[in-house]
Amino acid sequence: MSIQSLVASGTKVWLDSVDPDLIVSNKKLGATGATSNPIIIADLLSTGRFDDEMKKLFAKGHDDDAVAWAMTDLLVSNAQKEFAEISLKTKCDDGWVSFELDPLLEDESRGIPVAERSRKYIELGKKWNAGHTNRMIKVPATPGGLGAVEELTAAGITLNVTLIFSQRQYELARDAVWRGAQRRSDPKTLKSVYSIFVSRVDVYTQKNVSTLIPEAQGQVGILNAKRLWALNQTFWADKNLPLKQEIIFASTGTKLASDPADKYVEALAGSDIQTNPPATNEAVSKLNKTYTRKVDQFPSAAVQADIDQKVDQAKLETTLMAEGVSKFAEPHLKLLATIAKRRG
Repeated sequence: MSIQSLVASGTKVWLDSVDPDLIVSNKKLGATGATSNPIIIADLLSTGRFDDEMKKLFAKGHDDDAVAWAMTDLLVSNAQKEFAEISLKTKCDDGWVSFELDPLLEDESRGIPVAERSRKYIELGKKWNAGHTNRMIKVPATPGGLGAVEELTAAGITLNVTLIFSQRQYELARDAVWRGAQRRSDPKTLKSVYSIFVSRVDVYTQKNVSTLIPEAQGQVGILNAKRLWALNQTFWADKNLPLKQEIIFASTGTKLASDPADKYVEALAGSDIQTNPPATNEAVSKLNKTYTRKVDQFPSAAVQADIDQKVDQAKLETTLMAEGVSKFAEPHLKLLATIAKRRG
């Protein structure tokens, strides 16, 4: 099976879903963790499979927002139980399930000041982490999210800093984590991950940087992810921590029909974590390929030079963050609409 080959290359495979059935099937393939977000929760609730659980919450008088968070908590908790044994066996180095905090904090139309967003992330992170051993709190690399990272880490919470597109964001997140870790009673309990979005970068360059040479077009997301991976390896190498501080290669599903389904899976094989959508894991398992370590193999000097010359990193980050933040808030509104519909 290709997933087992991917795992053998050194990659941890996490499922980008908390669908109970998919978790069972993907665990058999070799998945050792999972992530969630409002799109995933909304899609699951719209199937009607969880109506009985929601009816109980409606009967207790919970509003749509309270139901959204109760159901997210339930689905993530159930996934955590599936991976609890892995968490125990790896002494908390694996077996995690991500829980995303309120995306509406990033809704620009609400005009919440940055300091207030950070304060709210800290409050919610502590609330939704309480009593959980293998739950990872997901915070975005926005100004509000980054402003909460040090405090949450200092409070002993394991973070997945998500929505990272640039070296600037990664370094701000990582340095805040390290400052927070040193304020813990025991810094050696630190586990942190940094979600680098890959395929979205290539969608951006196809649209906005058409002058790239053919060999470079479609490689920008991969090069960016590999460079951040290498920086992360170097930074943590001398910190003498028992747990790995890892990159999550996120957004690994291909967006272009012309790309092979495992384009990003293959290119980033060999280290750290890939959070793959169910369809990507399914496609990979059917390919029956043997994967080898490629995460440390960089494109040619000519390709790197072309990318460095033509891709404005600041513009890329600004554009993709604006899109990312709207993709962050809109799904939560969809989730609330789904619950209102199921209530009806």
